[in-house]
Amino acid sequence: MKTLILVRHGKSSWKDIGINDHDRPLNNRGERDVPFMAKIISKKGINPDLLISSTAVRAIATAKGFAQELGYERKKIITLKQLYLAELDGWLDAIHEIPDKENLVMAFGHNPGITNLVNFLTKNNIENLPTCGICSMIFKTDSWIGVEAGRGRLDFFDYPGIYLKD
Repeated sequence: MKTLILVRHGKSSWKDIGINDHDRPLNNRGERDVPFMAKIISKKGINPDLLISSTAVRAIATAKGFAQELGYERKKIITLKQLYLAELDGWLDAIHEIPDKENLVMAFGHNPGITNLVNFLTKNNIENLPTCGICSMIFKTDSWIGVEAGRGRLDFFDYPGIYLKD
């Protein structure tokens, strides 16, 4: 069995409109939501074997926030440029390259690709994975190569708006 938990980065700042999209940091809401959602994952007893992230500043900051709460060494987070604004092919390539010894992987990325990936893998129809939203999927396979269209079962779907009202 393989478990893939996809996390959309926390809400990003548009304060400096001149900053490159890749370099946008989290805004105040993102800074609030990341540790809040990481605590929810921690309370579920989730202990990831591997964290991978887009190279975007906001995605890395989200991954680091989760790592801190989950007791995962920040320096072990793997950043992949191909996950920055990745579509299905980029995501699938990254997933299929995960070593099979890793059974529970958390991956941090962006919309629309991350929502499309959840729907593709589970045959669900989630309209939008909100910022700092989390989708956990379970696959009955011993190899990450077996993570393919419709083979996943959605375990849970969580996001800050369920708990926090802005």
